[in-house]
Amino acid sequence: MIIREEREGEHSAIHRVVEAAFGQPDEADLVDALRRDRDIVLGLVAVEDRGEITGHVTLSKMTAPVRALGLAPVAVTPQFHHQGIGSQLVRECLDRARTSGWDAVFVLGEPHYYTRFGFDASLAAPFASPYAGPHFMALELNPGGLSGKRGAVAYPRAFSLF
Repeated sequence: MIIREEREGEHSAIHRVVEAAFGQPDEADLVDALRRDRDIVLGLVAVEDRGEITGHVTLSKMTAPVRALGLAPVAVTPQFHHQGIGSQLVRECLDRARTSGWDAVFVLGEPHYYTRFGFDASLAAPFASPYAGPHFMALELNPGGLSGKRGAVAYPRAFSLF
C-alpha cells in the first residue's frame, strides 16, 4: 500500500470510499463540497497493490488566529478496516502539514482514537468553536505553536451544510 496525494481523475472513487466508510453520503458530499470550494489544502489516498483506493483523508484550511488546518474526514473502505490504513493516512497528512509550516491541526472526533496522534482537548479549549468540548481537539505541529493563543476558530463553509 502507498499513501499519496489524490489526483484529478479519482474524485468519483474517493466519493465511493468515503460514502462506504461512513455508510451514508454526507461525509462524501462534504469532501466534494470542500473540493468545489477550493478549501482542501491536502487530500491523500491510500492505494493498495492492485491500484484500488482504500482510504482517504482531508485537511482543509480553518479560520483561526494561527495557521491551522481541520482534519476531516478520515475514511477507510470497510473491508480494509483494522489494518492501520487510517492511522497511516493521519500520520502522513500531519507530517506533510508540519513540513509545510502549519502551526496546528484541529479535529472533531473520538478522543481514544485521536489522542494516539497527540491531539488534546486541552489544546483546543482556548479556542471558541461550536464544537467545543471533549471531542474537539488540537495538535501543535511545532512546539509552542498554540501556546498563549486563543480566539475563534471555524471550519470551512462546507461543514455547515452537512
